[in-house]
Amino acid sequence: MTGQPIPVIIDCDTGVDDALALLFAVRHPGLDLRAVTCVAGNTDVDGVVRNTLTVLEQAGAPDIPVARGAERPLLEPARPAPVHGADGMGDLGLPAPARTAVAVDAVTLLHREILASPRPVTLVPTAPLTNIALLLRTHPEVTRNIERIVFMGGAVSTGNATPVAEFNVWHDPEAAAILLTAGVPITMYGLDVFRQVVVDSAEVHRLRTSAEPGTRLAGELLAHRPAHQGEPPEAEEAGGLGDAGAVCAVADPAGITTRLLPVEVSLAPGPTRGQTVVDRRPRLGESELHEGGRERALVDVALEVDADRYVKLYLETVRR
Repeated sequence: MTGQPIPVIIDCDTGVDDALALLFAVRHPGLDLRAVTCVAGNTDVDGVVRNTLTVLEQAGAPDIPVARGAERPLLEPARPAPVHGADGMGDLGLPAPARTAVAVDAVTLLHREILASPRPVTLVPTAPLTNIALLLRTHPEVTRNIERIVFMGGAVSTGNATPVAEFNVWHDPEAAAILLTAGVPITMYGLDVFRQVVVDSAEVHRLRTSAEPGTRLAGELLAHRPAHQGEPPEAEEAGGLGDAGAVCAVADPAGITTRLLPVEVSLAPGPTRGQTVVDRRPRLGESELHEGGRERALVDVALEVDADRYVKLYLETVRR
């Protein structure tokens, strides 16, 4: 590893795959995790705070500030994802953390840590984007010290919350639309690559039998997160890295293939609400020609991922 570590802040809704992302960020020598902010998503925001503190403690992380953020989307009610268990963390029965969150809210912590960083920060939201939207609207000056936003969210093709919408964007579409106007470089690590990075069952078993708590936790989390929907979590299947892939893409951006494409979020009520509409056409269509070309956000959209490369990177990192 050459050069200085990349200053990183993660905004998460710690369920299972956010926890995998935190374990990686804490242990990768090329990343300097400066803060973690929490938002309602996989579970309620207080559960997210508890889960985040638990993971950092299990990972042996330094004293990284953690802050409580938005408890619901900008307009919608909170709609937790049931796939992560009653506690949002796979119901693994982990002990309550001794650590506590800082006394300030997530937007205040984000503002403080971004502007205090001696080098521009890479912001990695792996959750609904409510905290980030509130930050950008309240403190737009933070963009001067943001290198890039790499967010796990959206989909070019198929959704998961709906046939066309990915959960994080669907949970708060207005917040996602605000993110796209941030005025900084943005990478969208969506479901198209999210689903491809899978740790095989033999490696999951090795992690689960480790004597080191953080490594063992990674294995337990992967075992709870089957690679294929519908598989029973207790079957010790291969496990998908999920959100952790977005943090791998910060540490090793050469592992994904991106294209700079126009992206917008569907905000209308109905079956397309929360869809990330990614324009891959080689030229403008009749709609733009007749209505005039409206300005749309240009985003580096991840279209392919070297899954083996990221699995190897993840395993080498969490076993440190």
